[in-house]
Amino acid sequence: MRNYEIIFIVRPDVADEDVQKLITQMESVVGSAGGKVEKVEKMGRRRLAYRVHKQREGFYVLFYVQGGGDTIREFERRLKVTDTVVKYLTVNTDEILQRAAKFKALRVKQEAKRRRSKPAPPPPAAPPLPAETAPA
Repeated sequence: MRNYEIIFIVRPDVADEDVQKLITQMESVVGSAGGKVEKVEKMGRRRLAYRVHKQREGFYVLFYVQGGGDTIREFERRLKVTDTVVKYLTVNTDEILQRAAKFKALRVKQEAKRRRSKPAPPPPAAPPLPAETAPA
């Protein structure tokens, strides 16, 4: 199973209850296709960079999904036929996560190497003892 991020934009004139119904419907699509929804983020209403279907704003929803190609194809197909969805984008995050883990391991290795190569700082010098004066 692969990891995907799917973001879609819902028209701004759609009620919050309808957006929630759409999210629930898409979660059930993923579940019935054999995938798993890891997380859903409702990012809220935002301004679009350019007009899309005569819309200047949209309600953004981000899904983190685990599944196969069939799961994602069905999810995208449902998004295409849903009139309230203005745009969507699917990104496979497996390579990104692997690259991030690789860089993290490299940073840890370099930090350990730096610690070993640095000599230990010298212990602090003891303050000099006051000179004893001889009795006169």
